[in-house]
Amino acid sequence: MEAPLRAGSEHGLPGHLVDFVGALRRHGVAVGPGETIDAAQVLGALELLHREHVREGLAAALLRRSGQRSAFDALFDLYFPAALGAGTGEVEVPRVDDAADGPVDVDALRDVLADLLRDGDTAALAELARAAVDALGSSGAAGTGIRGAGAQPSWSAYQALRVLSPETLLARILDDLRAAEPDDSAFVDEVRRREIRDRIAAFRKMITDEVRRRTAEQRGREQVARTAVPKQAEQVEFLSAHAEQLAQLRRTVQPLARRLASRLAVRRRHAKRGTLDMRRTLRRSMSTGGVPMRPAYRTRRPGRPELVVLCDVSGSVAGFSHFTLLLVQALREQFSKVRVFAFVERADEVTHLFDPGAELSGVMQRVLREADLVAFDGHSDYGGSFGSFAEGWSEAVGPKTSLLVLGDARTNYRDPNLRVLKRLVGQARHAHWLNPEPRRQWGSGDSAALRYADVLPMHECRTVAQLADVVEALLPV
Repeated sequence: MEAPLRAGSEHGLPGHLVDFVGALRRHGVAVGPGETIDAAQVLGALELLHREHVREGLAAALLRRSGQRSAFDALFDLYFPAALGAGTGEVEVPRVDDAADGPVDVDALRDVLADLLRDGDTAALAELARAAVDALGSSGAAGTGIRGAGAQPSWSAYQALRVLSPETLLARILDDLRAAEPDDSAFVDEVRRREIRDRIAAFRKMITDEVRRRTAEQRGREQVARTAVPKQAEQVEFLSAHAEQLAQLRRTVQPLARRLASRLAVRRRHAKRGTLDMRRTLRRSMSTGGVPMRPAYRTRRPGRPELVVLCDVSGSVAGFSHFTLLLVQALREQFSKVRVFAFVERADEVTHLFDPGAELSGVMQRVLREADLVAFDGHSDYGGSFGSFAEGWSEAVGPKTSLLVLGDARTNYRDPNLRVLKRLVGQARHAHWLNPEPRRQWGSGDSAALRYADVLPMHECRTVAQLADVVEALLPV
């Protein structure tokens, strides 16, 4: 049985729930008074000993949008821990001798782990994870050789997992399963392999969660939460996102596009009337002497402008450009025509790769492989790219065109070619620059952002949230 939940607030469980809700808000999860009241009713209705029931109940009451679950789970584990201190359980760590603080018998411990992974005993694996962290993951753990002289122990998931090496048990567990249930089917063998891999991954997560819980008890929940709670997709910065986060961002494109399109529809409904037509208003009001006055408005003729996108696809900026292009592709029905040009050292048109119905998986690799973007060393050359675009496709920018430039404006100390950019901006109806770098870094080093910002409006777009706000403001009404 899991340890009972205990309130960490002086106001008991209600105060603890309020603290938990406050932590969710600090990490970008919007929780209002209504959701908090629902969560309190959940805690009153559920048996607190059943921790996973409490987790799911609070998630149902507090979460309203996709992408918030990872932050919720991390904070739930901190505020509603599975145990306190070393916890209690039936799984014990084998020792070389009978002494309670004797050296750990690592081979015997790996045998226990292999048996539990083979049987899939989740509860026993969780208990073993707690015991293993206590025995192997502490700076003062017996058998680790890192005892501190009176110092408070620190916890390390890497240290415990390095000693246990659960991945190396895969072949042994599969041999045991084949011996117990002989089956020559390659399909059955692959199913078993994947199942054991999933159990090993789950055990690694148990070790990591246990170390986080111990560290939170020692240093405080708030301090651990600042670094341990994953950012929501809308808060991840494009330039620092790793491959998994970028893949998660790409999955948010369609929901984000739907939200932006619905907001645009509301704006259009509210902007049905055009500007005041003074001449018609006066003629309407002549028969009444102006009292009452009957205003007349010009008929709005909303048009969908053309869109030309110039995007830097070099280095880490490629992730930002890729996401923005996918968003533009999802919103392309808001424009009468969309043309996309990629550049590194020179520009080339890649519109056909983003046409409706085109396969968008691996599209950036196709851009780099098929487009003529590199002239010399493959480093960004904004001036040369603007020049080649103006030379080959200047007719693409006209009085109905909205020009959108994507990039960090780092020119590698090459000519920024402001003259050509000014000419392109002068030809366009609107022009904007989206920069994924923080505003405080504009103009530092080889950045020509401040010089380009004198030519056209430049917007900071470090995260999806910032990008959504900018794109919503720029969409045609």
